[in-house]
Amino acid sequence: MMSATSTLALTHFVTLADSFDKDKVTPGVLGFIVFAVIGGAVWLLMKSMNKHMRKVDFEETPEDGQAGTTAPAAAAPKPKTS
Repeated sequence: MMSATSTLALTHFVTLADSFDKDKVTPGVLGFIVFAVIGGAVWLLMKSMNKHMRKVDFEETPEDGQAGTTAPAAAAPKPKTS
């Protein structure tokens, strides 16, 4: 048996449902599910990307013009003498 409060609340929801335009298209539950799945997929992709980026070990090599560093010059091949 329903209480008076639940009956009153149900009555208000029924009147709200009648006030909506029946010709209007809304996303509904399917739209929410699709949005939630896309959000979950983005979250998993970002989590995976962060895991892969932590594995990257990158040290930038200094450019030739920077002071205090000396890079070994590339050895040019010596011409043959006969």
